[in-house]
Amino acid sequence: MRFRRFDKKKILLFLSVLGPGIITASVDNDAGGIATYSIAGAHFGYALLWTLIPITVALIVVQEMVARMGVVTGKTLADLIREKFGVRPTFFLLVALVLANLGNTVAEFAGWASAWEIFGVSKYFSVPVGAVAVWFLVVKGTYRVVEKIFLVACLIFFAYPVAAYLAHPDGAAVARNLVVPDIRLDGGYVTMLIGMVGTTIAPWMQFYLQSAVVEKNLQVEEYSLTRVDVIFGCLVTDIVALSIIVACGATLYVSGVRIEDAKDAAMALAPLAGKNASLLFAFGLANASLFAASILPLATAYCVCEGMGWESGIDKDFRTAPQFFWLYTGLIVLGGVLVLYPRAPLVLIMYFSQVANGVLLPFVLTFMLKLINDRELMGEHVNSRAFNGIAWTTTVVMIVLTVLLVVVTVFPGLPGFVGL
Repeated sequence: MRFRRFDKKKILLFLSVLGPGIITASVDNDAGGIATYSIAGAHFGYALLWTLIPITVALIVVQEMVARMGVVTGKTLADLIREKFGVRPTFFLLVALVLANLGNTVAEFAGWASAWEIFGVSKYFSVPVGAVAVWFLVVKGTYRVVEKIFLVACLIFFAYPVAAYLAHPDGAAVARNLVVPDIRLDGGYVTMLIGMVGTTIAPWMQFYLQSAVVEKNLQVEEYSLTRVDVIFGCLVTDIVALSIIVACGATLYVSGVRIEDAKDAAMALAPLAGKNASLLFAFGLANASLFAASILPLATAYCVCEGMGWESGIDKDFRTAPQFFWLYTGLIVLGGVLVLYPRAPLVLIMYFSQVANGVLLPFVLTFMLKLINDRELMGEHVNSRAFNGIAWTTTVVMIVLTVLLVVVTVFPGLPGFVGL
């Protein structure tokens, strides 16, 4: 009887801690991520599935560090960077982050519009409705309410495993490609490999996760459960990524269908895997896009206000945290307007945001590793030698691949890196 009570208490405690880790990791599968995984499956079948294991490890390592810093210090990442490295580097970091996240927000609203166009709804209706919905949610809601709604949005990502099942994949081939690397040296394969890694760890994720942990007021005694939340979120996120690749690999790849984005994938699935799979794919895209369109401006508002020493937080209002809410509002309005404006250079904006993310990531990861190993700051919770080895290796690999991603984005015609 005592054992049962202990179990129940643990479960309730975990449910109270659950949120920041799984929400942050889930947003990683945004419109751009879904497009990347869809193209990977459609153009290369199951060949890139093996990358999901090291990608998952890298995501867990990086997310665990910022969650630990948030719990131990009670301060956000932007706060710590300003305090330890000064105002000037913090300012330039924040400027780059705002520009990158504006481009990412535009991409999310574009994904939201594309998803609803599959159902015959014009973007001139879907985008304003979506923008008002995410604005109202954060501006008028409390942290507890917003987090619960975000957690429900995370559940909708399970539409992709169902779509993968409806595609009737070859289970043995999936298992084999998941554990046996299929390494190719052609340009399209290498470019897609870089793109998959580049969509996994974005700068905004680190700022948002640590801010969410701090706003939820999680304590050191609860950290073991926070770590479970982070790991669980990363695992679920990459199960969704695997499902997208499998769904497209089992249908589009074997039929020789080439696609350009996630909308193409959703529409092409209908005659190959059935209308239900197609609708689930489109519904997942709509959910992912709107989910990310609310999180990205929120993450930006958090890190800018914290970096500048301004009040921030969902539980506040325009009167007590004006900079926070006006920045959030401005990013949503600008992101939505750019998608609706016929002459807006959407492709250029998205490319720019990808490059900005790539340039920013090495600095963020380096700052994080210096902070997490500062004994004055972290005490006994600094990285172990083994964890540092994994973390620095992950950082170096991410930096190299991100630099390559920036190169192939800015110079798409380079020999050896053309043609997905």
